[in-house]
Amino acid sequence: MDDERDITVLFRDALETIKGISIFTFTNPIMALEHFKINRKDYVLIVSDLRMPGINGIELLKGTKELNPLVRTVLMTAFEFDDELFQQYAEKQIINGFLQKPIMLKDLVKEVDNQLHIHQLEEQKTRLP
Repeated sequence: MDDERDITVLFRDALETIKGISIFTFTNPIMALEHFKINRKDYVLIVSDLRMPGINGIELLKGTKELNPLVRTVLMTAFEFDDELFQQYAEKQIINGFLQKPIMLKDLVKEVDNQLHIHQLEEQKTRLP
């Protein structure tokens, strides 16, 4: 999720190298949250920029976690970010990962792959007797 279309296309193209995932891109956080509400059980990971029109990335990630606590989340920003709310959300696992822009595409792919792996491990734990 980024409000700049060219960024979402660039990131989508990079992430399509990860096998077995479907990618949805949005430039509008409110539309992204609506799509998530309808498809919440199908999502594994949300990647969102911090600064966007309508609602910011932290609000978007918080909203997704309220609807599906198992979804993994990554926040990214080009701005210096040492916010108390961010720290609280990271401690509460509302924000699971963070990327500082400008982002190297290999770092994005690595972080997404890592978050997908963590989700898979957590999902396995919940299925164990």
